[in-house]
Amino acid sequence: MNAEVISSEPKEISISVTETDIGVLYIIQHELLKASNVDFAGVIVKHPLTNECWMRINSSSKPLTEVKKSAESAIKMADEFKELFTSKLG
Repeated sequence: MNAEVISSEPKEISISVTETDIGVLYIIQHELLKASNVDFAGVIVKHPLTNECWMRINSSSKPLTEVKKSAESAIKMADEFKELFTSKLG
């Protein structure tokens, strides 16, 4: 997975992400939208043949910090699911 900042302002950031599945970004988007200081979080497939996704975040605080917190929250949730499935199946 590769990520590149397309544009960055104090309250908005746009990121291009390649070599990933949009489902991963939807999980991070879901976590972003749970934050009270995030006004908007959107994800699109820029073009299906290039496998490039764009994410835009508007926040009353630093948007990049919000992305980092949401990614960490998503990882924690995935770890909890892994533990649950391992305990039930193993």
